[in-house]
Amino acid sequence: MSTNVLRTADGWWVVCGDRAVRVPTEAVTTAELIADRDAVREAAASDEPGTPVADLAPLSPVTTPCRVVAQMVNYRSHARDSGFTGDIPPAFFRKASGSVSGPHDAVVRPSHVKFLDYEIELGLVMGAPLPVGAVVEERDLPSYVAGLVITNDVSARDVQLTKTQFYESKSYPTFTPAGPYLALLEPEDFTRLLDLRLRLSVNGELRQDRTLADMIVRPAQALTLLARFQTLDPGDLLLTGTPGGTALKAPPKPVEKIGALLPAAVKWKAFFKSQARNPHYLRTGDVITATITTPDGRIDLGEQRSPVTAPE
Repeated sequence: MSTNVLRTADGWWVVCGDRAVRVPTEAVTTAELIADRDAVREAAASDEPGTPVADLAPLSPVTTPCRVVAQMVNYRSHARDSGFTGDIPPAFFRKASGSVSGPHDAVVRPSHVKFLDYEIELGLVMGAPLPVGAVVEERDLPSYVAGLVITNDVSARDVQLTKTQFYESKSYPTFTPAGPYLALLEPEDFTRLLDLRLRLSVNGELRQDRTLADMIVRPAQALTLLARFQTLDPGDLLLTGTPGGTALKAPPKPVEKIGALLPAAVKWKAFFKSQARNPHYLRTGDVITATITTPDGRIDLGEQRSPVTAPE
């Protein structure tokens, strides 16, 4: 059964129900913690009374610097929302690890960003090196992936679309909330991955709700494709795509065809004028809540709760 680990400014904790037991480790980074699984098991087996989880202030269980890689358009429902038809070629992009923040930290909208969007994603935390050329089968996942985290691939859509790139639009500080828990998996837990349900709400309104069965390129294949050109190390993070339900959606096909005939400045002005009427983009004061769990709770990554604020 998976073991949930929480990180605070004081160290690492194993979560046991509503209480947490400190892990007896000198580990500072996520990679060091993963290498000290014996200490995690010792804490999990402890009969200490522990500390109430509610009294702890969780940090991101993914320490930085690290590599943060993400899959693009990797759920069928998101592909439909984005206007894709037919086969979708697998694609990856990088995010700055400076965007990683805690599970209850505020998402800070840059002053020049008007269209701020959310994307709940399952994060894979690597437990072993993935060399270039590696071929990962389903049975090999436990050899490479140590655990799972909730992540939110926050996106500045006006930057992303007008500049036709992802790195800047998804890399501002606080644009990758992670945690609260790092769920360290046992080999048998990997058979439950497709049962994981991703749910994201804004101000209590459910926006995204899908299981991993909606995923196009699943984790083993994704790691194989990524390993064609990218190495990963223990503690690195792979975001595996988001389901449908984000604020951004493709315009109707006739509108899209007309837009393609317009000069770029005119096209984007018209597009963002229409997007301004979309109430689903994040605004200051909104609260994003995200959970990932199996129906039976065998794997439960906790609840991420992120308020949206303006820059100081």
